[in-house]
Amino acid sequence: MRVFVSATILSFILWLLLTFNGSLWQADEILAGIVFSILAGLITAKINIKEHKNLSLTRWLMFIAYFPRFFYEMAKANFDVAYRVITGKIKPGIVKISPGLKNNLSVTLLANSITLTPGTLTVEVDEDKNLYVHWINVRDDFFQEHEEKCRCKYVCSTFPDWARRIGE
Repeated sequence: MRVFVSATILSFILWLLLTFNGSLWQADEILAGIVFSILAGLITAKINIKEHKNLSLTRWLMFIAYFPRFFYEMAKANFDVAYRVITGKIKPGIVKISPGLKNNLSVTLLANSITLTPGTLTVEVDEDKNLYVHWINVRDDFFQEHEEKCRCKYVCSTFPDWARRIGE
C-alpha cells in the first residue's frame, strides 16, 4: 500500500510540473492527472509485488532529479546533431560500451536514455550487459585515444552514473 500511495503522489506531482503553463491548472487537467497518477501507482505497486523489489521514495526522487540532467544532455545533443548535419561532419559507427551496471533496470534506463538522445541509438545489449551503440561521430582515432571507461563517458555522458543511482 505504501508503494501505491508514494508512487501515486509522486506521479501526480510530476504531472503537475510537466503540465504547468504559467497559470493555474484547469479542472480537466487535474482530473486527468489524478486518473493517470492512480494508474501509475497501481502499475508500480503491481510491479513491486511481482518483482519483489523495494521501489523506495529515494529511488523515485532520484528518478525525478534525473530529468533536468537528461533534458540538458538532450538539448546539447540536438545542437551537436544539427551542427553535424549542416556541416556534413558525420562519421557514423557502432561503439561497444561497458558501463558496469549490475541489474536490468539500470541497463534499461541507460539504453533508453541513450536511444532518446539524438545522434545515438542502442542497438543491442549482450549477456554481460555491454551496450552496442550506433553513434553519429565515431572518429578513426577514437578507440586509440580513449580507454573503455572514458569511451563510455564520452558517448553517453553521466547517464551510467544516474542509471546506477536509480536502479542499484
